[in-house]
Amino acid sequence: MDTKYLKMAMEYRSSIDALMGSKEYADTVLVGGEVINVITREIYKADIAIKHKYILLVGDCKELIGPETTVIDVSGRYLSPGFIDSHMHFESSMLTVTEFSRLSIPSGTTTLVADPHEIGNALGTIGMKAMADEIDHVPSNVYLVVPALTPDCPDLETAGYDVNSKDMKELLNYKNIIGIGELQGFSNAKHVYRNTPEIITDLLASTIYARSKNMVVDGNAPELFGKELAAHIISTGGKCSCHETTTKKEAVEKLRQGVYLFMREGSTQKNMAECIRAVTEEGMDSRRCILATDDMVAADLETIGHMNEIVRRTIKEGVSPAEAIQMVTINPATYFGLDHVGVLSPGKQADIAIIDDLEEMVIAGVFLKGNLVSLKKELLIDLPRYTYPEVVKTSVKIGPISENDLEIEAEGQSARVRCIEVIPDQNLTGKSEETLRVNRGLVEADTGKDTLYIACVERYNRTNNIGKAFVKGFGMQEGAFAESVAHDTHNIMVVGSNIKDMTIAVNKVIEMGGGIAIANRGRVLSEMRLPVGGLITDELDGHEVSRKIAELENVITKDLGCKIHAPLMHLSFLALSTSPAWKITDKGLIDVNNFKILPPVIK
Repeated sequence: MDTKYLKMAMEYRSSIDALMGSKEYADTVLVGGEVINVITREIYKADIAIKHKYILLVGDCKELIGPETTVIDVSGRYLSPGFIDSHMHFESSMLTVTEFSRLSIPSGTTTLVADPHEIGNALGTIGMKAMADEIDHVPSNVYLVVPALTPDCPDLETAGYDVNSKDMKELLNYKNIIGIGELQGFSNAKHVYRNTPEIITDLLASTIYARSKNMVVDGNAPELFGKELAAHIISTGGKCSCHETTTKKEAVEKLRQGVYLFMREGSTQKNMAECIRAVTEEGMDSRRCILATDDMVAADLETIGHMNEIVRRTIKEGVSPAEAIQMVTINPATYFGLDHVGVLSPGKQADIAIIDDLEEMVIAGVFLKGNLVSLKKELLIDLPRYTYPEVVKTSVKIGPISENDLEIEAEGQSARVRCIEVIPDQNLTGKSEETLRVNRGLVEADTGKDTLYIACVERYNRTNNIGKAFVKGFGMQEGAFAESVAHDTHNIMVVGSNIKDMTIAVNKVIEMGGGIAIANRGRVLSEMRLPVGGLITDELDGHEVSRKIAELENVITKDLGCKIHAPLMHLSFLALSTSPAWKITDKGLIDVNNFKILPPVIK
């Protein structure tokens, strides 16, 4: 038997002695609070007694207070299970697991289920196992659900490593990994079935293996209905979630088909208000409704909050506080089979959020595994910075590019071109056409028409591909910025008003071995290294990352004239080849709905 279970048996025995005998007592008792019972959806006055890292009793705990017991008066405050983020990516915050925990714990988040899809695309099993190793060093409950396939669209993009069913035995038997993450490889169900049916066979090999081990498999089913949705559900082994729902109609369909509805509300993708209408307007049962962020930036974690903020927004949409809290506690705990968290009851882990204001979700303090770890938004525990091994810091394997590599050629005096259209706060995009000037055989961007160059540079030295197109929606007037963050294969993305600055920005990212670079008028204005897989920094703590990203975005806004907020995250999602309608990868402009690569210039 694993020693942790032997320890658990001893601590449980000690807890029974405290409850039934007269020689042992609680370590801590929270007195006089309003307990949020997510099992019955009630709120009532009760004490909570804690011994070791477990809840001893919820109710009248006077007899459990001994001479050494710490008694904390929480009168007038609410006591909730610690919050769970059920679907997120550490890489999107550019933070290590440690630094994400540093920023999220004070807002009441005690459990994180992360999909290392990003580092998996960049580094494969080495990167994902390195992240799983870091989990051993954080106080939060952190679990990984790993990708069954990278890249998600092999014919349309290039990843650093090709994950498939051959890797599942190694990954699904590794510590801190509890299942398979979002099944994007079968998101575009109709076209995958018609064009690459071998992917379905391989995915099933992975998902059925996971099911044989009683592990979860997350789905990814944007805009799927009827037969296509049913096929997607079956491909996951018959039980899945979906965090890509963007309309009430989709939400209703997925709930009716048994899908766990992960209502996304992150830094740039905000779908909860539309999804929750299935509950508030149609009266649907919310037991399978779960709140998740998907992607959060460090600044939002630091200044706005994490799951507490998402719960607050859900309450504003007409959901009762207790029901909204169910969506970040018992509902996800049930889905993932995390029997030790998600409720306040005897024998469960003492992860408790103390709430000052229930409507506004103001967190006064946080208990994690029986210890008070945060008070008044300040972390009370030492959280040493974590440094990754060098093996995960060599993901950029190409040399400098030239301006010629980014140019788009056309004949005549003008050209009709295809443009990706950015949709704020979504990873979905639009599509349009524009007429641009041609000068000496090269198409010119036009800031007056909000039409910029965009390119995706393959960085793993596997193909030397560079995809090129045009984009609307950034509103930039000059300069360029580039980043080695490009969902999901994470090649180097660059957007700009001119080829010279784009080339300078890309080459700076290459020189740094991954990161972000901003260029204007022939020089680099600002930069940030992301050495871990070209996605994460282990050189800065969470607060430092928050400040640095704010500095970078300020330069992009003020110096380049960018109009969209969170421009770095918006750019990164323009490579997501599983999300409609048009995207860009290293292979070119992608028509997602029709599974095609399109030329940027219309002939």
